[in-house]
Amino acid sequence: MAERPSTTKRMGSANDSQKPPAADASGKNQEIVRQFVWDIASINVHLEEIRHFWAKELGISGPQWMILMAIGDLDRGKGVPVKDVSAMLHVDPSFVTTQSKMLEKNGFTRRIPSSEDARVVLMSLSDKASKKIALLSSRREQLKDFVLAGFDDSTLKEITEQLAALKNRLEKATLMLALDG
Repeated sequence: MAERPSTTKRMGSANDSQKPPAADASGKNQEIVRQFVWDIASINVHLEEIRHFWAKELGISGPQWMILMAIGDLDRGKGVPVKDVSAMLHVDPSFVTTQSKMLEKNGFTRRIPSSEDARVVLMSLSDKASKKIALLSSRREQLKDFVLAGFDDSTLKEITEQLAALKNRLEKATLMLALDG
């Protein structure tokens, strides 16, 4: 993985401090944009490491942990369709199908055909998965409290709204690149 550029300011002449920051055509400071992109990449790496830690506690892979978390968040008692989990995780439904079959084999999920449409598979957490996840809950809660210390509800709401807008623009940008390519 490439190293993140240093964020320390370089020392320069007195004239350097009087130069305005380099801005692009949209007026955005390029150094701030670069720092923002690297910080997002770094956050992703740390979140991935945390996912792998929790997954290891259950003896599963990081992506399988994410599938369990998505099922847990989406299930309202009737099971969750594969397509909903794949949409939440931004992965192909065939990946969720393959991984959820492995999770079922290891006793972490239940997969049943929908009573409304037999082509649809509904997934839910098994009792085994629910119990194992519950055993981790206090540690996960402590970690969440540590990570989010200093953020009140209104700040978190604002950050979440900004991140959702950014996510939507990135999704559109991905589509634009795919169409251009």
